[in-house]
Amino acid sequence: MLPDDGKHELSNRCVELVSLASGLAGRVHPTLRASIGDLVRSMNCYYSNLIEGHDTHPISIDRALAGDYSKDPEQRNLQLEARAHIEVQRMIDHGEAPEPVVSRAFLQWVHYEFCRRMPEELLIAGEDRDGKPVKVIPGEFRRQLVKVGRHIPIDADDVPAFLARFEQAYDPSRLSKVEAITAAAAAHHRLLWIHPFLDGNGRVARLFSHALLRHLGVGSELWSVSRGLARSKETYKQLLMAADADRRGDLDGRGHLTMAGLQEFCAYFLDQGIDQVKFMEGLMEPRELLRRMEIWTEEETRAKRLPKGSWQLLREAVVGGSFPRGRAAEITGYEERQARTVLGALLDLGVLVSPGPRTPVRLGFPATVLERWLPLLYPAMPSR
Repeated sequence: MLPDDGKHELSNRCVELVSLASGLAGRVHPTLRASIGDLVRSMNCYYSNLIEGHDTHPISIDRALAGDYSKDPEQRNLQLEARAHIEVQRMIDHGEAPEPVVSRAFLQWVHYEFCRRMPEELLIAGEDRDGKPVKVIPGEFRRQLVKVGRHIPIDADDVPAFLARFEQAYDPSRLSKVEAITAAAAAHHRLLWIHPFLDGNGRVARLFSHALLRHLGVGSELWSVSRGLARSKETYKQLLMAADADRRGDLDGRGHLTMAGLQEFCAYFLDQGIDQVKFMEGLMEPRELLRRMEIWTEEETRAKRLPKGSWQLLREAVVGGSFPRGRAAEITGYEERQARTVLGALLDLGVLVSPGPRTPVRLGFPATVLERWLPLLYPAMPSR
């Protein structure tokens, strides 16, 4: 259940991940965290779905969150899938999920909340012997034998017993902090190896990992391990498969799982976490973020797509985290009416956001500005 770490290679990675994640959290204004959290949930959704072969453009994801769905049935289904993922992660981030994270109750909750939001067309897991579609029931463990590539998971009747052992072995209260973080990496593989649900196991596993790392105080809404897994998708899948094998090279998952394979997967998983925290730290470095935003704002203002005075408000949202609407005139130096016009233009674009008409405004990260403000966050894609 846990990898051997005699040379402390994994524990050293855990210490580095904790240090980097704490540093990132300490550098971000508390109010700005909410805006980054919205952004990272969309990013996590995009990359997690990409691993499954579902490529949903970030602008399409933004539109789905606004209730603007494509008329094309396939695109609409992908938008609904993306929205489902984001809503479930938001619930996790807001503390609305069952505890403990390693429990079968949590796993069933994630699967249920995700699948019940999905279109029926995406809840079909092949056909039975009579050619009838096999439907995925939200929150229900599988009742049949399945095959995933070359891996044949455990019998369906054994799923509850294996998940009971899973909860016991990966219970953070039984482990040291370093052991618990290593366990989070191991649990990611073991959950996929058990394959408790008929379909949707990949998304459940990645949401589970997000929740567990968050529970351990190392994960947060500021970074996503899924981006690293997706950017090295083939390695991710190969190492998952390698950790399925036993010492005889058997890939049916029936023998003793190889320790070397589990060690290698855990090292890879932790390395992806370290890499992604470093990436987000560089991307969110205040001076560089402000520089990129200022260049964009100047260009948009010259093109008359933004009113003058926009930069002052955007800068305040980064530096101060948020500001009351009534301060727009003071910040821009304009008369009240003109300042409201500038503020309204930025709210319409989504670069400033506010929960209500009388609440403070904070920075927004709409997909339309991401390539300029936060380059390399997503692969370069043509606009749609």
